[in-house]
Amino acid sequence: MAPEDRFRERVDAASRGDTWVIDGNYGGRGARDIVWPRADTVVWLDYPLWLILARLTRRNFTRIRSGEEIWPGTGNRETMRNSFFSTDSLYVWALRSYRRRNRLMPELLARPENAHLRVHRFTRSADAALWLEAQREHAAPRI
Repeated sequence: MAPEDRFRERVDAASRGDTWVIDGNYGGRGARDIVWPRADTVVWLDYPLWLILARLTRRNFTRIRSGEEIWPGTGNRETMRNSFFSTDSLYVWALRSYRRRNRLMPELLARPENAHLRVHRFTRSADAALWLEAQREHAAPRI
């Protein structure tokens, strides 16, 4: 994990252009104050906890089996120990943050300083996939 000041520098640089996409909320790391004022759209994937945990499990087992690095060049790999038997486990994070995020997001989005944001909240993967496909079709070059 990068030190917070370096992380903020990277987020600042990545979000300075005319077009960019940032995956993740990063509220706890202190970057929302950089990203949201520059953003025009927030896509909130508000999926049920059971789906989040099922996808996390599938991803973990795939990475454990393959030995794939989480971040190339870091040597950081998923293991049974760090995936399931650690207080730093993504399962612990998912369980701790789920309710808090679902309570906090509507409050944040309702603030006057965020009124400029177009918010797309999806509770089903199929709805998010349809929306994304519509964006691709809209952005496709016309001949």
